[in-house]
Parts: sequence; C-alpha cells; structure tokens
Amino acid sequence: MTGPAGEPGAGPAAPAIDSLDHVQLAAPPGSEDALRAYYAGVLGMTEIPKPPVLAARGGCWFTAGSVVLHLGVEEDFRPARKAHPGIRVRGLDALAARLADAGAPVVRDDDLPGHRRIYSEDPVGNRLEFLEPTLTA
Repeated sequence: MTGPAGEPGAGPAAPAIDSLDHVQLAAPPGSEDALRAYYAGVLGMTEIPKPPVLAARGGCWFTAGSVVLHLGVEEDFRPARKAHPGIRVRGLDALAARLADAGAPVVRDDDLPGHRRIYSEDPVGNRLEFLEPTLTA
C-alpha cells in the first residue's frame, strides 16, 4: 500500500463526503402529472429526464439551482410527514403566496434562529420545508 505522495506503508486515503447529490421522496403510482404540476408549475423547477431504464419504474426528477429532487414510485406509498428536505429559497413570502394560491398548505415557523421558514406539502402529502436566511447587520 502507498499513502500520500506514494509513501510506502500508509493506507488508502480516508473517504470524504463531498456534497449532497439529490434527495428522493416517495410518491404513489400514477401521481406523475400532479407532481409535474406542483414541482414544475408551482415551484418553477425543471424536470430532468430520467435514464430510460429508470424511467420505466415511473416517478420524475426535478432540479432548481443546486437542488435535485427525485420522486420515486412506491407501491405501498405513505407520505413523509416528519422527514423532509429543507430547501433554501429567496423570496419566501412570494413562495408562500404562490403555494397558498395553488391550494397547498402553508405553515409559518419562526423557531429557527437566523431563518424565516415555512412548511408545506406536495400534492401527495410529503412534507417540505422552505427556509430563507435572515439578513444580519
């Protein structure tokens, strides 16, 4: 074995977590149109084409900025009511209004110092957190 710069006797470099690639949420079979209307239409995300072998399984993928969400079909679907992605946004009030106009629930929560945030649900009941850092002087 070689270590840094080929030094003999040292083990391989330790693995390091680099970044988050995506978050996957479950969805029931046949919900893709509702998911597209919400994630692309209401949230303004862009749908990413799934590779053909994965597209055959159903579901859909979306991206915006550095956020990538995969919605995968689960036959015995139960929405995530506690577990959720925390999605950082700009323009939280405008997003809250847009969600409310689309009929999605909007619950404000001021318990996270340094942030304004809301909770909502996608059309299949998965919990989503949207947060915006507050400006500090």
